[in-house]
Amino acid sequence: MNTYVKNRRLHSRRGVAPVIATLLLVAIAVVGGAIVFAYSQNFFSSSQLSGRPTIEAVKILGYDARAIPTIVNQNGVAFTTAGGDADALKEVDEEIAVYVKNDSVQSITIGELRFGGQTYTYTTNPATLGALTAGQYTIAGSGAGDGIINNPVAEVLPGQTLSVVVALSEDMKSGRDTQFKITTTNGAVFVGTVVIGQQSG
Repeated sequence: MNTYVKNRRLHSRRGVAPVIATLLLVAIAVVGGAIVFAYSQNFFSSSQLSGRPTIEAVKILGYDARAIPTIVNQNGVAFTTAGGDADALKEVDEEIAVYVKNDSVQSITIGELRFGGQTYTYTTNPATLGALTAGQYTIAGSGAGDGIINNPVAEVLPGQTLSVVVALSEDMKSGRDTQFKITTTNGAVFVGTVVIGQQSG
């Protein structure tokens, strides 16, 4: 008799009909989708969808930081006046060249350049690379002579490889690892390491 009562209780329980369960799932999905749409409706503004891409890619290909009177550019061609004297130190006003390539699809402009923790100032039109003063930098291509690019801003065109020439603001001993850091005007940051007294790339 107990078995009969148990079976009767089991058979008297009923679940939700499959059709109603399907309708409930569809309703929950629709309401959930509407909520997500309402919250994300203003996520993309029209300027984000139609504006220029802002992805920037810069490679630091190498450098020439040797303690010699004449250093070379990104193509291995000697600058006419750059480097310094031939002692074991890279001293104040002596120059190094860092080879930078813009792998972006748009131009990049250097907003800030830091070397060894010091901020350097862009100069547009030095007479020669040797005429840079301590704490200044300029950009040079592969043109004749110094190859200085006389732009009002430190701009690197898409696909272009340039030498960023820095006149040191402090004495640096050969063998010292020094951070080279570029921040673009769009806020992208690119960092490399320069070993004073050596050449790479």
